[in-house]
Amino acid sequence: MDESGDSKRPQSGAGDEGPGAAPDSGRSPRGPGGGLLMGRPFGVPVYVAPSWFLVAALITWVFGGQLDRVLPELGAARYLVSLFFAVAFYASVLVHELAHTVAALRFKLPVRRIQLQFFGGVSEIEKETETPGREFVLAFVGPLLSLVLSGLFYVGMQAVEPGTVPGVLLAGLMISNLIVAGFNLLPGLPLDGGRMLRAVVWKITGKPMSGTVAAAWVGRALAVTVLIGLPLLTQTGALGNAPEEVDGMDTVTDALLAAILAAIIWTGAGNSLRMARLREHLPELRARNLTRRAVPVESATPLSEALRRANEAGARALVVVDGQGDPTGLVREAAIVGVPEHRRPWVAVSGLAQDLTEGMRVPAELAGEPLLDMLRATPATEYLVVEETGEIYGVLSAADVEKAFVAAMARPTP
Repeated sequence: MDESGDSKRPQSGAGDEGPGAAPDSGRSPRGPGGGLLMGRPFGVPVYVAPSWFLVAALITWVFGGQLDRVLPELGAARYLVSLFFAVAFYASVLVHELAHTVAALRFKLPVRRIQLQFFGGVSEIEKETETPGREFVLAFVGPLLSLVLSGLFYVGMQAVEPGTVPGVLLAGLMISNLIVAGFNLLPGLPLDGGRMLRAVVWKITGKPMSGTVAAAWVGRALAVTVLIGLPLLTQTGALGNAPEEVDGMDTVTDALLAAILAAIIWTGAGNSLRMARLREHLPELRARNLTRRAVPVESATPLSEALRRANEAGARALVVVDGQGDPTGLVREAAIVGVPEHRRPWVAVSGLAQDLTEGMRVPAELAGEPLLDMLRATPATEYLVVEETGEIYGVLSAADVEKAFVAAMARPTP
């Protein structure tokens, strides 16, 4: 399942969790890391998370056991073949994710990164698509590429002898890509099929929120179905094994797998609902409304005097200006708190100020996603808010934006 990561939280964005998955538009921000950097196809960094090595070892062990039944003459070498299969399978997942990435870049949507992890991959796409048609295409290209890969592996099988190592590998990769495509086409968020359903409902109703709600609840129903249905399929022999061949370990393994998949789908659906609710309220985050009133002070002004002027003016922030009154820095609130009161007459505000860079100048009318994008592009604790004329309006605290962001997340959607 893949979720493109559209992270709107001030500070920094998706991701998908499952064998290939739907582009996620609403993930919590993450740092530039995320595991081992493998490369930058199309300029997008690809990371392998530590959890991948765990699942690669699991695939190697399980597939190795199957090879022992099909090709017993391999002996211990079967695990080397199994490891190759695990790597090839995740290379297929990477192709699935690259399909989402290429489509996103074509639609001018920035992609933060691709990460291969425990249950597949995640393409962290930073913005929402603007139309339901693009949303549908962006979600569909991943499963489509997995189906194409499955077909290519099937064609490759015809060129090799059945029952050989190449034949078994190609068959395994054909089936696994078919499963990846089929699983991700299930119509519930956060899977690709869920985003396709969201696009259809969005197109019909004209409301992206209605599409998200519908696809998220289908996703939750799907999670319950997986939790109950997967173990039942094993017990009834619907997956190919005769019921009498199913032992206690198979039952426990299937129940555990079902629980993990159900938890991932349920959580992803819930995250999609929360992020959709946030987008409904994002326009309420306006720089002008969140700005603290500020007083200008020259760099040599003692902190005690600067605070006295601020108190008289009813202001909560200090802006350092030069002789011409042009702003040069912002006095950090945390730095003020760190100065004992008896020392404040002897400490100049210049020693507590952060130099003002161009990215720290925020237009007073900026709001919603553009506001959060600007703050994320230049991380700081305070920002200077200015009018169109360049006149100082006040100081915007990142902490205030964070509080407003959390409050917007908590408010129910009308």
